[in-house]
Amino acid sequence: MKNNNIFSPKKKKSSGSKKALTVLMACVIVFGGVKVVSATTQFFKEQQAIKLEEKRKEEEAKALAEKKRKEEEEKKKYMVGVRNDAKKYSYDAVKVAEKLASFDYSNNGEKIVFLTFDDGTSTTVTPEVLRILKENDVKATFFVTGENIERGGEKAKDLLKEELNNGHAIANHSWSHDYKKLYPNRTLDLDAFLADFKKTDDLLKDTLGKYFSTRVIRCPGGHMSWRGMDALDSYLEENNMASIDWNALNKDAEGRKKNADQLAEEAIKTSEGKEMVVLLMHDTYGKEETAKALPKIIKYYKDNGYEFKTLA
Repeated sequence: MKNNNIFSPKKKKSSGSKKALTVLMACVIVFGGVKVVSATTQFFKEQQAIKLEEKRKEEEAKALAEKKRKEEEEKKKYMVGVRNDAKKYSYDAVKVAEKLASFDYSNNGEKIVFLTFDDGTSTTVTPEVLRILKENDVKATFFVTGENIERGGEKAKDLLKEELNNGHAIANHSWSHDYKKLYPNRTLDLDAFLADFKKTDDLLKDTLGKYFSTRVIRCPGGHMSWRGMDALDSYLEENNMASIDWNALNKDAEGRKKNADQLAEEAIKTSEGKEMVVLLMHDTYGKEETAKALPKIIKYYKDNGYEFKTLA
């Protein structure tokens, strides 16, 4: 029987179109989904990279902060002339050197005194000086000579440590104290001078620890006594160092030998009228009278309103 349903072929065609459309839509969905998944994956990768970079920067910042902390801790260990806890007693030696060089002993109405001892340490006089300073609760500056420290052996080195630990300042007064070596024909030999002082610097570091150094020196015989000192002045300025002479003294190394009372009288007489006093004394062998004179000298400065400082 003949099929007269004119709609049958169209029905088949419509069914095929729907299938094609379905396949096409499926492809669109699949490929669209792949793109979405790909974009999402890329997004997460980018976010992960950002987080990794942030973490890297954070760790880098922490490492830098830790490095700085360690450097600061390391800096705190360094001692320049005095222990860090004794800086409150110290005064800028460069400023004092400038005042001495210009003969200006004023200090804005405030009186300060620097007790200085040359040529130690000695195993005979230095212990008594340290005892008296401690008893009177005052600080001093010790201009030490390497040769005398070596001569005194371990006992002298222990005294050097005691000076530092008690809050006193340690300064360099050369190794040999040999005028002929340091100032041939009364003129500075800079190379010989620096080599001699370096030898004492090395001994100080070896005795007081690798963190110790001093920027204060005293020229044997005094800076004012020799020719050709401009070269040393330039060296000191370049290295932020100071050469310290004095503007008062007890004369324990001048003229005839004096007893304790006479030494005290000289110290007092040469200090009068000065707001800033740098007093020269010695704690080397044979200076027992200087130690005996020290209580009277300290009393004079205390009674006259002086503050005791160290040079660093």
